[in-house]
Amino acid sequence: MTERVVGIGAGAKELATEDMILNIGPQHPSTHGVLRLRLTLDGERIATAEPIIGYMHRGAEKLFEVRDYRQIIMLANRHDWLAGFANELGVVLAAERLLGMEPPVRAVWARTLLAELNRVLSHLMFLGSYPLELGAMTPIFYSFNERERIQAVMEEISGGRMHYMFNRVGGLKEDLPLGWLDRVSEAVAETRRRVPVIEDLILHNDIFLARTKGVGVLTQEQIMQYGVSGPIARASGVDFDLRRDDPYLAYPELPVKVVTGSGGDCHARFEVLFEQLKVSLELADACVERLRSLPPGPINQRLPKVLKVPEGHTYAWTENPLGINGYYLVSKGDKTPWRLKLRSASYSNIQVLREMLPGHLVADMVAILGSMFFVVGDIDK
Repeated sequence: MTERVVGIGAGAKELATEDMILNIGPQHPSTHGVLRLRLTLDGERIATAEPIIGYMHRGAEKLFEVRDYRQIIMLANRHDWLAGFANELGVVLAAERLLGMEPPVRAVWARTLLAELNRVLSHLMFLGSYPLELGAMTPIFYSFNERERIQAVMEEISGGRMHYMFNRVGGLKEDLPLGWLDRVSEAVAETRRRVPVIEDLILHNDIFLARTKGVGVLTQEQIMQYGVSGPIARASGVDFDLRRDDPYLAYPELPVKVVTGSGGDCHARFEVLFEQLKVSLELADACVERLRSLPPGPINQRLPKVLKVPEGHTYAWTENPLGINGYYLVSKGDKTPWRLKLRSASYSNIQVLREMLPGHLVADMVAILGSMFFVVGDIDK
């Protein structure tokens, strides 16, 4: 599209302005990994936006088809590298459902505890990195300090810092180390004590408010059209959380508070993430208390050397830190799935950028992009 402005009068000359195509990425410091945005600019304002994905695609779903159910866990926890434990859950839940297998009670509660600790780690990353993208350097040091505290107890129990590989079909890899619950309680208590410091530092900062209030508003209609989920959807008033609405693990016995917002803008998304962090810390405490009260017992089911899942199909979805994560498992009775389809949260969440970005200034693009809380591996799979 070409727009021409013609001046009339002495010395007037024809002026012409044309829309500019600008590629943000695929290697750009304003993005969380290798994402490309193709923008059409009218001056400094975005006219159209097209997210172009696939630069990190590794064909995980095809790899699932030639791996057994232990090897799949290793692949499944990698697409969202901030939520390795949560990624594993859907696979084992789907397999257990087709097997008709009930994990031991201790395993159910330990899984729930680890899932909430993993959620805390993911939220702390974005609570520190988002202000950094807007020019505030200090919050990331506070958030990483708290991440390291929670990371220490996760590493102690699993041996991993990112890819935990601690779930197994039928339960968990090993029992909880002696004294581990005490160390979890201490870590959670200290993190809860320190969170208000980060909150006071950034949430009500005048510059942060100016960059995020009323910017990147996402409506409930857009959320329904694109299948957006997680804290991004709840910040626009969508009151939906699988932990409460279709509970799994030990969530039916826990008072899951669903945090929602009404603004639907960048600030509301950041605020919801802060409140969800506090809820996860409370749930972690409740899981610790329940595990303390349980009698000694097994942490997993005994499995045959070669595990074959009966013929059938099922869909297991979980409330991951970034939104709904689902696995559609189709088995023909072999040791490998015939089909294992992954529905990742970030894939749907990032597509709505084509609706959100037009009309905003290029300077606001980074603020909007960072507030979508995505991981590129979770988009490309």
